[in-house]
Amino acid sequence: MSHFTRRHLLSQQALGIGTLALAWLQQRVAAAVPPKPLTEPRVYDLTARTPAQAPRATAMISMFMQGGPSHIDLFDPKPELNRLHMQTWGGSIKYDNAGEASSRLFGCPWRFRKYGQSGMDFSEPAAALGAVADEICMIRSMHTGVNNHGESINALNTGRQQTGRPALGSWLTYGLGSRNGRLPGFMVLTDPSGLPVLGVENWQNGWLPSIYQGTVVRPQEPRILNLDPPASLKGATQERLLKYVSALNSSYLAEHPGEHDLSARMQSYELAAAMQTSARDAMDINQETQATQKLYGLDQEETRDYGTRCLIARRLIERGVRFVQLHTGNQTWDHHGGIVTGLPAVCRRTIPAAAALVQDLKQRGLLDSTVVHWGGEMGRLPVIQNEKNIGRDHNTYGFSQWMAGGGFRGGCIHGTTDEIGHKAVTDVVNHYDYHATLMHLFGLESQQLSYQRSNGMASLLDGQPGSVVTALLK
Repeated sequence: MSHFTRRHLLSQQALGIGTLALAWLQQRVAAAVPPKPLTEPRVYDLTARTPAQAPRATAMISMFMQGGPSHIDLFDPKPELNRLHMQTWGGSIKYDNAGEASSRLFGCPWRFRKYGQSGMDFSEPAAALGAVADEICMIRSMHTGVNNHGESINALNTGRQQTGRPALGSWLTYGLGSRNGRLPGFMVLTDPSGLPVLGVENWQNGWLPSIYQGTVVRPQEPRILNLDPPASLKGATQERLLKYVSALNSSYLAEHPGEHDLSARMQSYELAAAMQTSARDAMDINQETQATQKLYGLDQEETRDYGTRCLIARRLIERGVRFVQLHTGNQTWDHHGGIVTGLPAVCRRTIPAAAALVQDLKQRGLLDSTVVHWGGEMGRLPVIQNEKNIGRDHNTYGFSQWMAGGGFRGGCIHGTTDEIGHKAVTDVVNHYDYHATLMHLFGLESQQLSYQRSNGMASLLDGQPGSVVTALLK
């Protein structure tokens, strides 16, 4: 059998015309695009790195509410919409589902109250957030402008509408590494009802090295698959095997520098061995006091699942994980119908634990350095969809999400939508402004945190005019 592989063929062509042409092209690209401004050698690993600017935040927890929570029923009261309830709207509406569309306005079925010294507005289903009103920075003027779930998820989670790009957690771990060599830098807690829209694409590394992809934590035991070796490999046997495999890989890598997939695989082996103890410890919520478990709602069936995941997220951040994302299931917040019963139900399952997470981080002195995010890929329209079972259609032209900690201003309400909550009209925050602001808080320059691809430099913003929204910051 011949050992002359494609890799050998390419290595033998080191001085061929193709290589010369590639070198010429790379010189042209390098002259046209600024190089990545990192002083370290181009090594792709999870070693903690110091950003160019002093960071306000060192970690982030993103509670992604897939499907599109209705901002006008939770965070953005509209007295005019309530006044015009069930009347026909004469203005323009950007529908997503024209077949079930209606021009009749539907007011909020729940009362709003003001909470905290800031007077933050929350409706009855979101009332649990009142306990942390003065820690929350509410953005009422979010905008992506793409009404489909997938494209808007991509915009908020990867920077652009297109598929195949690295997730936000991948960019942060690429730029900053992990703070704990015994745990992944980017971890994802999925919902027991299933994966969100786009599935694993939500935590993919895209064209970044695979060491930066998200590690999935399942909603039930075993939370991380294959964490324990089979009985036949435990102890000294496993250690000898890993040592032998490491020696083979290291020898090959020394002869073939730049094999980033192999390098990532080697690091994954080392990390997996370390996680056999460190991950198990991080997931063990029995170490928490009864008071803490009750704070997160673990004593109640309805709130136990999401509360457990929020508590695990805090334990992961506490142990040095850089980015943790909690997902709700597929279309959990996508209330095209039955919103009057469906919205309060999902709020009861999730919102008390979200408030508990903010409280707990603050009590432990972690909130100042940890960004907490709550929001989905869109909001909902102010008009009726589905007259027989009233719901609301997609709205990406003006919706709400909130942040806390990590340098964001507590008790802040930013931006406005129009009188019926359809479009953002003042202090609009586009997805690329949101990303620029996050990168700033982590001490990173969003346009310069880049990766060399075959067709040039790529970044989270990729040339979009993202601006740091200083009004959101302390």
